[in-house]
Amino acid sequence: MAEHDTNAPPLFELGDVSPAPPTAPAIWTLCDREARATVNGLGLPYGRKSRKITPPRVEFSRRDYLRGVIDADGSVGHTGQGLPFVSLTTASAAVGAYLCRYAKAVTGSARQIGRNARDGIYNVVCTKEAAVRLAGHLYYPGCLSLARKQTSATALASWERPADMPVRSPGRRWKPWEDRALLAHDDAASAAAELGRSAASCSVRLWRLKTGKVRRPEDGPADT
Repeated sequence: MAEHDTNAPPLFELGDVSPAPPTAPAIWTLCDREARATVNGLGLPYGRKSRKITPPRVEFSRRDYLRGVIDADGSVGHTGQGLPFVSLTTASAAVGAYLCRYAKAVTGSARQIGRNARDGIYNVVCTKEAAVRLAGHLYYPGCLSLARKQTSATALASWERPADMPVRSPGRRWKPWEDRALLAHDDAASAAAELGRSAASCSVRLWRLKTGKVRRPEDGPADT
């Protein structure tokens, strides 16, 4: 076996963050061109990447990938009210949407993402039973993970819904024809009777349609 060439340039350098405060980010600089091309081919963009990074474009372990994402930019634990949660904060729409789809496949609970108006960041949160199932799935025994996240995920497994805590039924999605009927009425109370919805629900939906919070039916795909 050839001896290690101590004069060879390093493949990467890890920025010295020791003088910086504990919250300062580490800077990883990859100098080798071939290594950079390999990492880029796996889906890691060049330059600023917080908003444009996506899941890998090659075959990969989805569960282990998302656990790494949660380890880096997510949280696992209990809320102040003692409810279990798993959350992710990301600037990437692709990563946020990917977690939502994966979480639904694992837990059956649908999540939708939307940018925070203040800083443009996505916050994806699973709570209660969905959080317990997702944490148990991602942080399986013997997996490679941050020890504190593994400990928090394991602690969620003992949570049980209190007997006096009602289970919220899944929301009823609005269909394009319902939006058109609501806009035609232009009155929440009169539309509620036709649509079989509450006046409060119609009022909120009408406000969202008029203010552009949701797309008007003519702006979206046609009914099928």
